[in-house]
Amino acid sequence: MKNQTEILLPGLGEQLNFLFSRINIDDKNILVIGSNSGEIAKIFSGKNSKQIELIVEDYESLITTKLVLDKVKNINTKIMSFEHTDFIDHQFDLIYAQASISNSNRKNIVKEIKRILKPDGVFCVGEIVKLQNIIPTFVNDIFETSDIDPIEKKDLEKFYTERNFVISDSKDLSKSLSEFYLTVAELSKSKMKDLSENEKSYYKKYLNQIKHESHSFLKLGADKFIGFKTLIIKKK
Repeated sequence: MKNQTEILLPGLGEQLNFLFSRINIDDKNILVIGSNSGEIAKIFSGKNSKQIELIVEDYESLITTKLVLDKVKNINTKIMSFEHTDFIDHQFDLIYAQASISNSNRKNIVKEIKRILKPDGVFCVGEIVKLQNIIPTFVNDIFETSDIDPIEKKDLEKFYTERNFVISDSKDLSKSLSEFYLTVAELSKSKMKDLSENEKSYYKKYLNQIKHESHSFLKLGADKFIGFKTLIIKKK
């Protein structure tokens, strides 16, 4: 698998490693949800002969993702609302979302995921979570700026079981956030010059968006309140 830092999302490559250690993805119909997920889709395409579907929610993400995936033939990238997709009922064997649905639309997105996931299909989700119920104002500001509506870590599994999912496995990946934010800080300062033009376009807006978040996590103590957890779940 690629170096974890090539997946520039909370959880880095650890969510994929966790999935691959539990699930065989050969010959599966796969959907990847979320901007900045091009490298994830590439990894799936290398392990699966079928076409991978990747959806993003805005035009800029579509263009930059297509630039990164220019030479990859079996990934189809489209703009779609995550809560109202164009896919048919029960289309996918595996749906993968890493740090892309932890927002105020979560309930509607999960409802849509249930519709398009096969009865025996797998949903692998990684969510930003709160490590404590009461959090300081500066952490709330981070969540609001990034449109994150986190569930408390201890309640994440309950959210999904209440929606008729069965938890197959779970893993707390909160420790990976330090490496993620360090990588963001390094890229913001110096490593941008080492990226190709396509990669710079792909990462620039994202890095600018989470620069303050990175500083708060590494320097101001936000690590005591922000975590990341991944689940492998199935429909009942």
